[in-house]
Amino acid sequence: MRVALAQTEPLWENKEGNFRAALSFLEQAREKQADLILFPEMSMTGFSMHPEKIGETNESPETLSFFREQAQEYGLYIGVGYVEYCQPKSFNRYAIISPEGKVLADYRKIHPFTFGTEAVHYAGGEELAFCRVKEFTVSPLICYDLRFPELFEIASERADLIVVPANWPSDRREHFMTLLKARAIEDQCYIAGVNRVGRARTLSYSGDSMIVDPFGRVLSKAGDGEELIVADLNLEGLRQYREEFPARTDRKPELYERLRRS
Repeated sequence: MRVALAQTEPLWENKEGNFRAALSFLEQAREKQADLILFPEMSMTGFSMHPEKIGETNESPETLSFFREQAQEYGLYIGVGYVEYCQPKSFNRYAIISPEGKVLADYRKIHPFTFGTEAVHYAGGEELAFCRVKEFTVSPLICYDLRFPELFEIASERADLIVVPANWPSDRREHFMTLLKARAIEDQCYIAGVNRVGRARTLSYSGDSMIVDPFGRVLSKAGDGEELIVADLNLEGLRQYREEFPARTDRKPELYERLRRS
């Protein structure tokens, strides 16, 4: 399977402008014969703390409606982030859409970023999401979730590829790159982290989007500007590696839980 990461600089809280800009990345992904294209967290708005302004409902699912049409037009699986508007708090979500325009997975971010006031405006989800993309089982997590290895450990029991859309600031870029590699190595799966670039409010974003294989090798990495990167994933190679070096079978979850309670 060929995966493409769209490292973008979204226009702030401007869905229509970002919808137009996304078409260029979709065209590039089709030209590069990608199967799946992934956009960053809150893909069409930037990391906004104004869910009342950018949020969407089941009655008006602007982002999902737009990308369901584009998935059919371009023949791509598409991963895209958006905000589900709710009261008293909204949800930061990420959906994966099939080339037939069907929403295959729609994940609510489990860990809102308290340090960045996200938890003031957004509630945390309570379930993982999984779907099939070609022959791969894929699970989306979002940005700050990357700091919580327990989620990745659980997701990797089913997932071959875990995707991490992000709005990860430049100040902590080394954390982003290191943790993406660590999650791939410890969970023996592919990890695709897609970040944004540019500036928004007081923050700058350095990109560093990358696709990492289960050995921790970086298959493709972006710089600090807008670009589309691609990499080919090998499911048989992944399965063979897990069989030949079955480290995950030595996990002792019951013991870990007992130690946690002691």
